[in-house]
Amino acid sequence: MKILTIMLLSCGALAFTSFVHREPLVVWNASASVPVGLYAVRPIGDLTVTDLVVARPPESLADWLAERRYLPRGVPLIKRVAGLPGQKICRAGLTVSVDGIVMAQARERDHADRPLPVWRGCFTLLSGEVFLLNWDEPASLDGRYFGAFPINAVIGRAAPLWTKEDDR
Repeated sequence: MKILTIMLLSCGALAFTSFVHREPLVVWNASASVPVGLYAVRPIGDLTVTDLVVARPPESLADWLAERRYLPRGVPLIKRVAGLPGQKICRAGLTVSVDGIVMAQARERDHADRPLPVWRGCFTLLSGEVFLLNWDEPASLDGRYFGAFPINAVIGRAAPLWTKEDDR
């Protein structure tokens, strides 16, 4: 009953959103990047490292994600903030670090054995940039492959309303 109530409330919120608001109020996550479930989209405020956020991929990335069938066009991502303006982001081989601290390992190929994007070297995040990385999920498609995101791609903070982990 609890799940049905949450789903009905979410559908109502989505319908209301489509009439009065251009960004979603709730997001369903079906990827392995964060626990599968329903997330509220809260106001951004000041971002800090470790914040869980909802972001719209830039158009070229959205196209690539859709072509590969990772994520349908128009569906936002849920990722953690791993770097903010002024922080140094590096990728050496498969190792991704933030300010010299190893945060994640990239993979060479995806689950379908297709090559994944590669960037190399270091850069310092500029004003208007953010580095998104789900460091506790090795298969996450995030900054380890795409580098920095425009900070204006972040549409809100993600707050779990219900996840599959809640049923355990």
